[in-house]
Amino acid sequence: MPRDYYEVLGVPKTASEDEIKKSYRKLARQYHPDRNPGDKQAETRFKEVQDAYDILSDKKKREQYDRFGFVGPGEGPGGFPGGTTFHWGGGPGGGAQVDPAQFEEILRQFGGLGGFGGFGAAGGRRTRGARRPAAPAPQEAHEVTIPFDTAARGGSLSLDVGGRQIDVRIPPGVSDGQTMRLAGQGPDGEDLFIKLRVGPHPYFKREGNDVILEVPLTVSEAALGTTVEVPTPDGTRLGVKVPPGTSSGARLRLRGRGIKGGDQYIEIKVVVPPAKDERSRQLMEEFARLHPLNPRAGLPWS
Repeated sequence: MPRDYYEVLGVPKTASEDEIKKSYRKLARQYHPDRNPGDKQAETRFKEVQDAYDILSDKKKREQYDRFGFVGPGEGPGGFPGGTTFHWGGGPGGGAQVDPAQFEEILRQFGGLGGFGGFGAAGGRRTRGARRPAAPAPQEAHEVTIPFDTAARGGSLSLDVGGRQIDVRIPPGVSDGQTMRLAGQGPDGEDLFIKLRVGPHPYFKREGNDVILEVPLTVSEAALGTTVEVPTPDGTRLGVKVPPGTSSGARLRLRGRGIKGGDQYIEIKVVVPPAKDERSRQLMEEFARLHPLNPRAGLPWS
């Protein structure tokens, strides 16, 4: 047997039209198929909510439901053409009367009755001309930009929702474009969805959970090797040893120093000064003679 429509929507029988509509929108969002893919229980509840709203949102249907407990001829939400009351056993006017919604539930419980197409049973069709309001789609997410450091290490975010301040806990390692669901935090008590946009960092770049830091070196530092002090996403600074002969574009890995167990990479950028005087030019030419190198050897286009 169908549940009481007021019970389905969670409202009292004295509820106003606005209260019924508000409860319907909240429940329809909660059990919407797009929000609950593959969840048969949610799909059943969604249909119950739709059926209840079909009746209680229509003044005439609601009056009949309040008076008789079902909707009479011509007003049925589904079942027989015109919503005609079904007479169980005997001919017209005889036997027990069952309203269309009750009979539809009986057919559903017993898997339908084969030839009774069009009765709203399993595998059948709904009454022609029956209309129901389109279910509200899941609420769109509101975009919120957070600092790079907050996305990496986590933190708190304060939001203004309809004049009300709420604090949101951002977990470590969230990524750009990720959506968070805040249960019951919307203006009307519905769920609130926020899409996170991660702001740029002055010197860190992110690749998944790895962090890239570009470090400039002089020609002599790259050729002879050196140790440079670099920052890390957790706020500490580390001394990194650069081996001799390191070329521009090379990456040195700091294991586990990225985001949520990722790595940090030191990307080398060799900065070459111009030879401003004759002596500098001579030294560079001498170095080239002592260390001949063709960096383009072996390239497909060389």
